[in-house]
Amino acid sequence: MKVGVLSFAHVHAAGYAKLLRGMDGVEVLTSDPDGGSAPAGEVRGSALAERLGVPYAGTYQEVFDWGPDAVVVAAENSRHRPLVELAAKHGVDVLCEKPLATTVEDGEAMVAACREAGVRLGVAYPVRFSPAYAALREAVRGGGTGRVLTVAGANNGRLPADARAWFTDPRLAGGGALMDHTVHIADLLDDLFGDARAEEVYAQTNNLMYEADGVGVETAGLVTVRYDNGAVATIDCSWSHPDHHPTWGGLELQLVGERATVEMDAFGQVVSGFDESRREGVLLPWGSDLDDAMVRAFLHGTRDDSAVQVADGEAGLRSLRIALAGYASARSGQPVRLEG
Repeated sequence: MKVGVLSFAHVHAAGYAKLLRGMDGVEVLTSDPDGGSAPAGEVRGSALAERLGVPYAGTYQEVFDWGPDAVVVAAENSRHRPLVELAAKHGVDVLCEKPLATTVEDGEAMVAACREAGVRLGVAYPVRFSPAYAALREAVRGGGTGRVLTVAGANNGRLPADARAWFTDPRLAGGGALMDHTVHIADLLDDLFGDARAEEVYAQTNNLMYEADGVGVETAGLVTVRYDNGAVATIDCSWSHPDHHPTWGGLELQLVGERATVEMDAFGQVVSGFDESRREGVLLPWGSDLDDAMVRAFLHGTRDDSAVQVADGEAGLRSLRIALAGYASARSGQPVRLEG
């Protein structure tokens, strides 16, 4: 199987390339022609490919001339659409980084292009493959919690601009922390609730933590989502972890049902301790590689139809609509209704 990685812009791109390089029966080819426009200090393009030990092509077209079976799009958020449409044009399945796009128009066009070409469009939401989420999902769908009343979710992390400056460029990223982190939990709830749909969004955002540093996008936010099944969810989407926190971030949910309350920590599979030589706390992860599980499911499918599936383009579009409604609400100070 041949798999291309299009762009090294996203912080997860290098991880995808390394995963694919190590998979049996998979050949990988990478390309990052826009890497030269990155700020000084960011390693991209052929230099990053050499560091990762993966083959490199100078243009995206060379990747498609190579004849891939699938591609992973890891470009800046606003540059997803042309690459997804290029994959559709060549009849190639595509796994696209989240969020799907930065506008509903682009997202709808991407979904339509892949549907018309008969290719699969997946969206990279790896937390769907967390064992903790699988247990929570089973508890809810098996009736153990009863009807879901409320969900409190937090997807926090470090300010990502130190690794990739474009995350704080609203033109390329589509926003800041709200765009980056709301969609992960929105997607989990989209999968968890099945046919239930978000109908109203209210959000508040600020930049109090990094205003003095000149960051021009929101770095903290709280998004409240009301669903048509009666559930109400809150999502803390802030870039609130300090620079020297031992992990990049985390994702936690607390779900209250009529019969039980359940909690999950998607990245709780760690051993914690203290390093006396460096005089700092340490966290040593030992758990599942969620990116690996997601990529394998996308490339090879799952044996059990009832198991968690890779988010498709329609699911990616729904989580995008929630994030964009959050921005509209934060601007107006009022709840925003979602159509359909």
